[in-house]
Amino acid sequence: MSGIVGSNLNIKGSGLVATLGTDGQVLTSSGAGVAAAFADIAGGLTWQSVVTGSTLTAVAGNGYWIDTTSNACTITLPASASNGDEIMFVDYARNWGTNGIVIDSNGLNYQGDDDTFDVEYETDGQALHIVYSDATKGWIPTLDKTVADAPSTTQGLFGFGLTATVQNITNIVSAVGVVSTDVAGVGSARSSLAACEYGGDKGIFGFGDVSGASNLSNKVSNAGVVATDTSGVGTARYAVAACSYGGDKGIFGWGRTPGTNYSTTNLVSSAGAVATDTTGVGTGRHYLAGTEYGGDKGIFGYGTTGSLVSITNLVSNSGVVATDTSGVGTARKYLAACRYGTDTAIFGYGDSAAGSGSIVSMTNLVNSSGVVATDVTGVGTARSELAACEYGGDKGIFAYGRTVANTASQVSMSNLVSNTGVVGTDVTGVGTARYNLAACSFG
Repeated sequence: MSGIVGSNLNIKGSGLVATLGTDGQVLTSSGAGVAAAFADIAGGLTWQSVVTGSTLTAVAGNGYWIDTTSNACTITLPASASNGDEIMFVDYARNWGTNGIVIDSNGLNYQGDDDTFDVEYETDGQALHIVYSDATKGWIPTLDKTVADAPSTTQGLFGFGLTATVQNITNIVSAVGVVSTDVAGVGSARSSLAACEYGGDKGIFGFGDVSGASNLSNKVSNAGVVATDTSGVGTARYAVAACSYGGDKGIFGWGRTPGTNYSTTNLVSSAGAVATDTTGVGTGRHYLAGTEYGGDKGIFGYGTTGSLVSITNLVSNSGVVATDTSGVGTARKYLAACRYGTDTAIFGYGDSAAGSGSIVSMTNLVNSSGVVATDVTGVGTARSELAACEYGGDKGIFAYGRTVANTASQVSMSNLVSNTGVVGTDVTGVGTARYNLAACSFG
């Protein structure tokens, strides 16, 4: 940041108070935010509607929200300018790190360089305020700063499952990864179900085993309250998986009934309505896992056809399932998966051979393009039939499960996943130990 020297500077305006140090860094602030403060002291800008296109012709005196979720944006500055002309650009969706902006100074200088130089901004959450000086230096940034993301209130929810009997209890995970004690169950107790997010801040549990295959669902509000049963839609089955896609929708997929494996899917609308069957794509299997990746896409992976597999199937941001991708990592079933970071995911744990010595703790990371990596050495107690979900906006958690196949060895410990995909050591369990449960995030 340039243009501010001397002692600390106090800024007040539009309900905001900020203190700047001698180097221009924000020492303290409150109110509408850093970008609003600078728009205010610059004399006021006229803020435009959100820009989503790949090009923009900017006008002096305007502020622009630039959303690069789908594409980068090339911004052409005015062909002529006068001293004091100003423009501001703000990363609307915090995606400039993936799709940045390019400034075309349109014949004028930019920080003293002519317009043959590339001027690129590629940092998530960036706010850029530029002011025109003169023909020598041209446009000069007076603010070029990353605005911190607000703390996320996203929480998680583990629910249902199996002890000696099927359960419908739930356990909330706070925004900092703390698992709560049992919440009395709502809806039909069942196991081998799945859960995902929908509507941007809500969740849904669906399908499972209730003395046989089920297609019931239970919505979860943005406060983590589970609703009573919604009558089933689609083929009743258990050992299914689920994930979100498109930012506000979900999908249930695969599963089985006795003797039959499915690749059938059922889309979940942004209002939580489960659709009828979509003809399956890829290898029918069960006891697989699913998770979001890439910000708005999904992936189903692993499972068993009767033989363990490591194949995956990507889900587009419009809910279209792709054909099989050759497997990477140890083939296994009874694993779990969740998102971490902003656009990456992780598969973890499971049963690699359906025997007492085959329960594993290895993980496989998924990059922002949906590519699954080779095995990462496991951390924490090896177990299968567990669940996983996101919390805190960019972290994940694995919890519950059992440690020995086909025995009453259920546990309640959890393992947190950092926003860089590092799995933590065991955290002492809270709530009823159980397995074959599901989890989603909300809030």
